[in-house]
Amino acid sequence: MKDKDKEAMEQIYKEHALGVYKYLYTKCRDDQLAEELTQETFYRAVKSIGRYDGSCKLFTWLCQIAKHVWQQELEKQKHRPTEELDEQARDKTDIEQSYELAEERTRLFTAMQQLEALPREVVYMRITGELSFAEIGAILGKSENWARVTFYRSKQKLKEILRKEQQNGE
Repeated sequence: MKDKDKEAMEQIYKEHALGVYKYLYTKCRDDQLAEELTQETFYRAVKSIGRYDGSCKLFTWLCQIAKHVWQQELEKQKHRPTEELDEQARDKTDIEQSYELAEERTRLFTAMQQLEALPREVVYMRITGELSFAEIGAILGKSENWARVTFYRSKQKLKEILRKEQQNGE
């Protein structure tokens, strides 16, 4: 690789690594795994940069690679021994996390399952990956405004779902 190409790839990495990381974090919700998958994404991007045709934004192309990397990781996880996964889950458990916070999170994520797939994806990206509306729109092939409106409407629907659950539970 020429020095000029290396500089270009370094610039691409500087501009997009955080966004790709946030996108992957919304998928796996694990800092270390998201970092590893981000590195794998950029490794594959470097190997296949010649196939980037400019038909979409570079960030969108990188997120498509990241999505593929994530899907391959899921396939790998299916084939791991159950004990290894159980041990990893125990290691990640934060014993200081309050029961009430965990309960609220569970209620929120359960309520999110009642949303349609695309609005649910927008909410996941926004709250777990802290992606901007522009980044979410780019990843999903929609506008920034669409992402903003979808998030707002989904948030309103979640409030209603949680309110009804609370009324039914009392």
